[in-house]
Amino acid sequence: MEPEHFAETPRWIPFPSTTFFLRHEAQWVTDAFRTNASGVSDMDRWWQVLERSRLTIHRSFFLERIIHRSCEELEPRMFGLLSDLFRKPAVPAGILLPGAPGDLEEDHRQSSSGSIVRPQVLRWLDDQLPNSVIFVALGSEAPLTPENAHELALGLELAGVHFLWALRKPAGTSNDDELLLPAGFEERTRHRGVVCTGWVPQVEALAHCATGTFLTHCGWGSTIESLSSGIPLVMLPFVVDQPLIARAMVERGIGVEVARDENDGSFDRDGVAVAVRRVMVEEHGKVLATNAKKLQGVLVDQGRQEHYIDEVESLVEISRKTNI
Repeated sequence: MEPEHFAETPRWIPFPSTTFFLRHEAQWVTDAFRTNASGVSDMDRWWQVLERSRLTIHRSFFLERIIHRSCEELEPRMFGLLSDLFRKPAVPAGILLPGAPGDLEEDHRQSSSGSIVRPQVLRWLDDQLPNSVIFVALGSEAPLTPENAHELALGLELAGVHFLWALRKPAGTSNDDELLLPAGFEERTRHRGVVCTGWVPQVEALAHCATGTFLTHCGWGSTIESLSSGIPLVMLPFVVDQPLIARAMVERGIGVEVARDENDGSFDRDGVAVAVRRVMVEEHGKVLATNAKKLQGVLVDQGRQEHYIDEVESLVEISRKTNI
């Protein structure tokens, strides 16, 4: 099994699809087929779980289904295909929209007078113009190297846009925060950007009226949060399903990917700047923003999403009665 085997859409997908990996993205797939220290490959272990769940006679009707955090509106035709592939019904649970942030959540604090104090990053957003900021967050597990962080920083600088960057410490860095960013970067961009190495309330930042674009690794949770806020995407996927999600969002016309070397996955500041400006500055960005708003209107329809939850609850109830 070689990376090239995953570089094209599988023939068993019976409809047009963007399900393919670039060479550097496919490496993790081929690694999953190789025996690891346990003596069993990750893919063999996954297949055994599926096979045993098929062959075992379950007392629970509910266990014979796979529940997915998604919906027909977001991934049409996919649930029928998944049901055929896994030989058990694929059940959409809806996108499970993030709840409205409450004033007493972890990221808010009370002053000595008892009033609620907004996090500093949100107060900074309050001072920005509507749709003028790109929010940058690559999740907690993206394998961002110091070199990647530097190129991303310099790309944001070249793009010339306002930004809020939730920066997690890349692997291989010391405790010295200055190593995270190019020399002088924060000083040169302080009039239009903020880098936060602490906690940032992502749902609130995405929903803020000043946030016009999201630069993301395209983890499914972050993607859903951005879709529910109706903002276009600049995408920098790294591993597992992130590249497939990014490709699907490009196909839907709500974002662009940062250009990367197909073989080693490297990217540079110019590629970052081009992608950011394409979404935030160029005319094409207006089309992406319009498409993102249209999709938001469908996904945040409370009646539709509650219908999916009701269906899952019905299955749980059937399971409960079956086991009585």
